[in-house]
Amino acid sequence: MKHIAFLILAVSCCPCAGQANKNNDKVHQCSGLTSCCDTHSLTSMSHNLGEVREKVTNMAEKITILETKLQNTEKEVLELRSLIGGTPRVAFSAALRESGSGNTGPFTTATPLQYKRVFSNTGNSYNPSTGVFTAMVKGMYFFRFSMFNNLRPTPSSVVSLMKNGVRLTSVWDTSGTDSNDMGSNAVVIPLEVGDNVYVELHANRIVYDDVMNYNTFSGFLLFTV
Repeated sequence: MKHIAFLILAVSCCPCAGQANKNNDKVHQCSGLTSCCDTHSLTSMSHNLGEVREKVTNMAEKITILETKLQNTEKEVLELRSLIGGTPRVAFSAALRESGSGNTGPFTTATPLQYKRVFSNTGNSYNPSTGVFTAMVKGMYFFRFSMFNNLRPTPSSVVSLMKNGVRLTSVWDTSGTDSNDMGSNAVVIPLEVGDNVYVELHANRIVYDDVMNYNTFSGFLLFTV
């Protein structure tokens, strides 16, 4: 603060050395700092110093508040780690329909199924609006999905578990006369942060569901790597 005051004083002073009087016949040197600065300059300088002092005080108060919030956040993180043993917890399970009954599909292109009825979603890695699970933690994961075929004389149901657009495994029913077939499949796979996993309904295929929740999609983190 003393350095700031000194600089403001230096800038505000009149450059009196070598100044001529109004008759241009005499030159005098400043005899001191006070003689160089008029009353207006001193008043302005005092006002500026007051503003600087107020800003510094406000900044100090804000820094104190931020430090308190940071300490509280660190405390909460430590408490959460103590509760879960420092290991991330990721698990979800969802069914296809929130309510009612009917077919999903057909679509002209392969389409991710959006499992709307969420039973659990620890870690919030599953998005019911898109049907996509996105890994937030690098590790080994388990996924399982089930499929109930369409209620028609000739079944036409094919779904696949996808990872980043690559098919991993499938369940299908496209032949026979039984209109109440269903199946399931599962995988254990490694995922990097940002990898996407979802169940895809093949183009021009159909699945049926109702309040019994035949079509499900579930997964959880086995361990981090």
